Amino acid sequence: MAAEMTEKDVLLAQDTGLESQCVEEDVLGQGSRLSAADRRRNARLEQLRERVPVGGLVLGIDLAADKQHAVLCDHDSRVLARWKVTAKAWQLGPLLDRAVAAAARHGFASVTVACEPTGHRWQVLEALAAERGLPLVCIQPLVMRRAREQEDYTTEKTDAKDSVLIARLAARLHCYLPERLTEDWGLLRAAGTRREQLVTAQTAARQQARDLLECGWPAVLAAAPKCGFDSATWLACLHVVLSSCDGRPERLRRWTAEQFTAAVRGALGRFGGKRLRHTTVAAVYAALSDPAGRHPRRAGALVRAGWAVEDLAAASRRLAEAEAALTGLLDQLGLTELACSIPGLSPVGAAAILAETGDLTRFSHARAVVKHAGLAPRARESGQYTGTARLSGRGRPRLRLAAWRAVFGALRHNQALQDRYRHLTERADNPLSDGQARAALAATLLRWLHAIITQQRPYQTITTTGDLHTAA
Repeated sequence: MAAEMTEKDVLLAQDTGLESQCVEEDVLGQGSRLSAADRRRNARLEQLRERVPVGGLVLGIDLAADKQHAVLCDHDSRVLARWKVTAKAWQLGPLLDRAVAAAARHGFASVTVACEPTGHRWQVLEALAAERGLPLVCIQPLVMRRAREQEDYTTEKTDAKDSVLIARLAARLHCYLPERLTEDWGLLRAAGTRREQLVTAQTAARQQARDLLECGWPAVLAAAPKCGFDSATWLACLHVVLSSCDGRPERLRRWTAEQFTAAVRGALGRFGGKRLRHTTVAAVYAALSDPAGRHPRRAGALVRAGWAVEDLAAASRRLAEAEAALTGLLDQLGLTELACSIPGLSPVGAAAILAETGDLTRFSHARAVVKHAGLAPRARESGQYTGTARLSGRGRPRLRLAAWRAVFGALRHNQALQDRYRHLTERADNPLSDGQARAALAATLLRWLHAIITQQRPYQTITTTGDLHTAA
């Protein structure tokens, strides 16, 4: 049969064999078709496999306040041992020792600890595992939720079942390596969290005071300068009136203008002011007798407005202290000069972002930081269909918020951001709204910071070489 093959058949067989060889080379990774994303994914899986070796066991622990459920499983999810321990997270050292002993009895030399990051308890477990030389991996809560749906369509949740799911997901590498913070980075993150809480408290107090004054004393809002609640003089006027009138501003008309001015000058320091704006004081004094907003509930509303102003003053003082501590920690890390080399990015804004990202050198590429913030667009493509890309919204919400806030200050002073904003909002094809464009600028800011920190070069130096714009 082979002797009857024509020359055409021989050439066809050779071409088929060559094609099969090329396909095999591509499958084995010897060709040139692997993308950068493929290589990064392979490297990440190799790193995880070092922590979760095939020849070892996985100790899945479902952390709780007082009762801990743990199972020791192989890579086929077969349960080899199970424990239910009544102990705090910091008392789990003996459990880890028992798991290592049980693994040795079954002929396994390594144990990987896996858990769902519940509150701060996983950090204590990580320290206990590190003391014993045991690697630890974490399972995303969203992955756990999806695993419950796949395991049981009733989405039943029990600690005993969750511990098995944790071990199974870790064995299949549906896990991640937790971030390791040094002491300085841990302090920076704590200070950043504190600042974010105070900004929220300050904003809430300001909004409550504005809402109450709109209904009870609208004239004083009209008397406010352009900066409004940022004016120390106006806030001092509010404090003097609302703390002395028992909800009836017209009572203070018995004071002379000089007496009112002296009282405001004495309260100016409570709001960080140094110089008195006499035009603002005169406008508020004139608004004392304005009849607008008088209704039966006015007195109670203005008393609450006075409390809100007090809360605003206290939050503003604590916020200033928190921001000073935040920038001081950024100086200790030696990153102030690098991060603030971006025009328009303040030390507070840079510190707030870095407090949420941690050490940027742990990210292999800039897009990983953007994904970590939830600012990466989600592709919606299938065959010939291409849908509208929207932000993922996953990741760290506080990082997304810090980058969003930093854009507002940087956009006023950074020409590159201004040009990019103008292009995104005015382009003929699919122009973005103001909010969409600012979200894109927040992602650009994160890419810039990653390039600057990882390369240890300031903004101006990287700009001249083009590396910064490539990262953006």
